Amino acid sequence: MDRTFDELVAEADAAPMSGWDFSWLAGRATEERPSWGFSRLLHERLGTVDAALDLQTGGGEVLAAAPALPRLLVATEGWPPNVAAATARLHPRGVAVVAHDDAASGGWPGGAPLPFGDAAFDLVTSRHPVVPRWSEIARVLRPGGTYLAQHVGPASVFELVEHFLGPQPPEVRRGRDPGDEVAGARASGLELVDLRAERLRIEFHDVGAVVWFLRKVVWMVPGFTSDAYRDELRDLHERIAADGPFVAHSARHLVELRRATG
Repeated sequence: MDRTFDELVAEADAAPMSGWDFSWLAGRATEERPSWGFSRLLHERLGTVDAALDLQTGGGEVLAAAPALPRLLVATEGWPPNVAAATARLHPRGVAVVAHDDAASGGWPGGAPLPFGDAAFDLVTSRHPVVPRWSEIARVLRPGGTYLAQHVGPASVFELVEHFLGPQPPEVRRGRDPGDEVAGARASGLELVDLRAERLRIEFHDVGAVVWFLRKVVWMVPGFTSDAYRDELRDLHERIAADGPFVAHSARHLVELRRATG
């Protein structure tokens, strides 16, 4: 690429961040997708239930693409720009969007309770939730109801994280371990139906793609700005120029759980 380091970084710093749309990365970064095809599984399942809840829906992109929706479908989201995007996208399809932060404080252990009654939904879904609230998920599911989700797994994209933050301790690398999550779900009365995990190749083709990605996915390198990490970004730019795309690996797992009927 003929563009300079400063040009690439400035362009990425000026790029819009609204919603949860990653199309800005087209041609600049690639990511393998899990073999199970979560969007397809979700869309199929939505057409088989009467009442469903999608947690941490982002901008509502995945729900909006479903060909058929249940009679009652509610989505929650905590980040204000995504709440606005999801509302605009989903309201025309009759989906209620509720502004709710699962990680909120206020005396509730682990965050605020879901603002729904007990046993309200046949299906609860989520794509890449920050932290699954198993006791709340079990509470709002009807007996025999299902939780179907795609989660981010342990040490996801840590090649990039550790380029900026250095080696991470074992307990940080282990976070979001699928076995630990299933144990927590079982403790809340949920039964395992299916669990599949994959690591998937990501390629960043220029340093601007890295800047934009870290601005969007803010928890990867907390407090990231291009000024604060100028030296690390320049090193990355020189590595890409010399060796080709910077390669990292995302971790994803599909989890399906059922609320016990007894």
